[in-house]
Amino acid sequence: MRRRPVAGVGERAEVGERLTRLVGTQSAWTTVVWSDLSEADADRVIAAEVARSEGPLEWKLYSHDRPADLPDRLRAAGLRPEPAETVMVADLADLQLPVPTPGGVRLTTVEDDAGVEAMTDVHRGAFGTVHAGSGTAVRAALQLHPRPIEAVVAWAGDVPVSAGRVEFHEGTGFASLWGGGTLPAWRGRGVFRALVGHRAVLARDRGFRWLQVDALPASRPILQRMGFHPVAETTPWVREPRSR
Repeated sequence: MRRRPVAGVGERAEVGERLTRLVGTQSAWTTVVWSDLSEADADRVIAAEVARSEGPLEWKLYSHDRPADLPDRLRAAGLRPEPAETVMVADLADLQLPVPTPGGVRLTTVEDDAGVEAMTDVHRGAFGTVHAGSGTAVRAALQLHPRPIEAVVAWAGDVPVSAGRVEFHEGTGFASLWGGGTLPAWRGRGVFRALVGHRAVLARDRGFRWLQVDALPASRPILQRMGFHPVAETTPWVREPRSR
């Protein structure tokens, strides 16, 4: 999944000898998802990646990546770490599905621009920011069949309170969960769990066997109770776009 990823909507995969990156439309953003570096070449490869990336750059560092001092080298190159996440995987056959939705809450699949705006509003309220390409990718996926991405929003009346998306990696057994977030006032009520379950059903019904997610500390215990297993730690190292 890291070495030769299936490019999603609005991105392309670039597979090199030393690293694999995903690049957004018109090079709007870059994410390094796999690397195979040594002490001898790490600084050179990192410097080249920083030099070629004009937009936001993210380097997904995993706990088993080498060399051992790769975090120090990324910091020296001007990147900074965001909170660490846990890579978790579930066999969809092991999950208890469907997951009940809390009273007063309904889950809907995004079908139009208004739904995309609701999703990004939730992400802004839950995380304080919105990933540069998430809204664009979901909008583009609405025009495709089958959709490579499905976004889901949880509503309390007319208020969007939680949102996330599931991406389907055709040609693999994996689907993945991204952007799952709930507004602070609605946490602890089972909304996030229902959001995970709803997306898991979508993946199961599309014939996928495995579901992967990069979980923040608050999400990990919920996912673990649902049947997800931790397999590694990952830390996003980021650099904001260069000023022009």
